[in-house]
Amino acid sequence: MELLKVSNITKVYNTGKGMRQFKALNGVSFDVHEGEFVAIMGPSGSGKTTLLNILATLDKPTCGEVLLDGHSFNRVKDSESARFRREHLGFVFQDFNLLDSFNLKDNILLPLVLSRMDVNEMERRLSPIAKMLGIEELLTKFPYEVSGGEKQRAAVARAIITDPRILLADEPTGALDSKSSKRLLDNFARLNSQGKTILMVTHSAFAASYASRVLFIRDGGIFSQIYRAEESNAAFFDRIVSNLSVLSEGGNGLV
Repeated sequence: MELLKVSNITKVYNTGKGMRQFKALNGVSFDVHEGEFVAIMGPSGSGKTTLLNILATLDKPTCGEVLLDGHSFNRVKDSESARFRREHLGFVFQDFNLLDSFNLKDNILLPLVLSRMDVNEMERRLSPIAKMLGIEELLTKFPYEVSGGEKQRAAVARAIITDPRILLADEPTGALDSKSSKRLLDNFARLNSQGKTILMVTHSAFAASYASRVLFIRDGGIFSQIYRAEESNAAFFDRIVSNLSVLSEGGNGLV
């Protein structure tokens, strides 16, 4: 079932004193089905971050439309955008975005507190998530007392505790070592196997190899896409690397 529909998204920025226009996205269209794990890749300046910001309702397209469960983001008023994000979207960022003055538990529960959820329901939600992510013994610690990998797992817990329709991740392994990256991606794969829809922007072919589909962006548009099918992570990784080579060389077609 189609969950997210991105239709002809274009984003134009006015830059400089002469108000020159820069087109960051140019007619981007794709769908994400419920339960998919989609990775978005492309060189710096290709439009990946701009696209993710629009999908996160942190920015608005110049033209085009994004629909979640058939509901257009264009209809979300500015005054309602924070609540909309909290109720429907989950976010994982490269730099964790945890509050140093809160312990991990309070960081994770923050979106539920903002929604004024009952304390007992908060605890009911927290326990299985903390156990799955292996942070149940860390909940009383503060962000500066734990490792980068542990911070990111706490950030994932915060992102999914609201049971969002889709989880958006922006370079989630960018600040992690290889061991922590693999553990985080294994958690993403587990969440996806349980039905969570994930859309991840990444520079890492290793991270993208966990996805079921990879979209490649170049010059503000969709250049190509590949599907995993029944391939192993290793085999899919090799195909991703081959397609990145084609992307960087400016070639055409899929490998």
